[in-house]
Amino acid sequence: MKEKEDNLMEKIVSLCKRKGFIFQGSEIYGGLAGTFDYGPLGLALKKNIENLWWKQFVDSREDMYGIDSSILMNPKVWEASGHVGGFSDPLVECEKCKRRFREDHLEDKDKCPECTGKLGKARQFNMMFKTHVGATEDESAVSYLRPETAQGMFVNFKNIIDSYHPKIPFGIAQIGRAFRNEIAPRDFIFRVRELEIMELEYFLEEKNWEEQFEYWLRQSHEWFKSLGFEKGDIKEVEIEDGDRAHYSKRTVDFHFNYPGGFDEIGGLAYRTDFDLKNHIEKSGVELSYLDSASNERFVPHVLEPTFGLGRHVLAVIAKAYTEDELGDEKRVFLKLPANLAPIKVAVFPLLKNKPELVAKAREVFSMLKKEIPQITFDDNGNIGKRYRRQDEIGTPYCVTIDFDTLENGEVTVRDRDSGKQKHLPIGELTQYLKGNF
Repeated sequence: MKEKEDNLMEKIVSLCKRKGFIFQGSEIYGGLAGTFDYGPLGLALKKNIENLWWKQFVDSREDMYGIDSSILMNPKVWEASGHVGGFSDPLVECEKCKRRFREDHLEDKDKCPECTGKLGKARQFNMMFKTHVGATEDESAVSYLRPETAQGMFVNFKNIIDSYHPKIPFGIAQIGRAFRNEIAPRDFIFRVRELEIMELEYFLEEKNWEEQFEYWLRQSHEWFKSLGFEKGDIKEVEIEDGDRAHYSKRTVDFHFNYPGGFDEIGGLAYRTDFDLKNHIEKSGVELSYLDSASNERFVPHVLEPTFGLGRHVLAVIAKAYTEDELGDEKRVFLKLPANLAPIKVAVFPLLKNKPELVAKAREVFSMLKKEIPQITFDDNGNIGKRYRRQDEIGTPYCVTIDFDTLENGEVTVRDRDSGKQKHLPIGELTQYLKGNF
């Protein structure tokens, strides 16, 4: 079973490299572990996921405020949040080959998984990337690349209150990069050192946290449905006492069924008033909320739905990866939801050596491009190879201009999943395609 799962991941990694979705970071220099670059198709897919998340959690709501906070922050932020003293993982080192591993990821805590040598004692390893700000490199200039995006929302709590005067409950949302010096990056883009997070901090009264927790659980499952995930793709994992983050009173992780089995794709945490209270204490700035109805001040409690963007990209590709037979041919295709596909439509002339067909295809392409930006023109190779090429990157529809088009103004529209074709007048084409995204 594991061999089959490993083989699937290898196929996904190969497709991503071959088709320009995702490349190894710094590849021409041998790469850098835990870093990856998104090519044109990978970037488009990632942006489609981001935009859908923003639409669902921010733009469609009246109680959410979007921000984009700085990656570099005053180091006192990370002292107040507990990251300087506690953001660490257990590290062990092989006495023979000197490889390092996360102890909590090992089945055998005594034997090296690489060379079977003896593993040393575990020690805590802080995962924050340390840097210096300014011209000096002493302790006074120490700063960190942020290990999470959440603190940017907490330190801007007062700014949102002062600028927008929101009524509780309300949320602050952002999509941004975070950095974690992972001991052992693994599984392609699943565990990396530079990652992107889609998350929000939802501020509320303490008495309402349990009701709101259930509400955000339901909202999270609605989010997964919008990505085309089915009931069996996602499971909830309740995190027990002792395993939760230091700030959490309750946490539910969401696990997706990746090629290697179920693993974390997101989570929902009840952070209580831990962060705001700590920032009040460390900064001396008042971060309470004044209830206009009761004229009482209190420090809000917080719920945090959070989702790893790279892990979403991997999950969407893994879910979409399909091998089947279409006619007499075996094919590989990405069965991506149309709204997530990096290329929505491909336009072909039937033959590239017929100027009249190419000219008409270019005319149709230009017409569609005005309404559907994620579109491509392809006249390379025979029509069958073009279909296979578009199937492999998940393009839902291919539009072919042939000699009948020149006669009656109808084009051939091919569906990716079924391979079925239908004829449509050019005048109905835009409306038909947009209605399926």
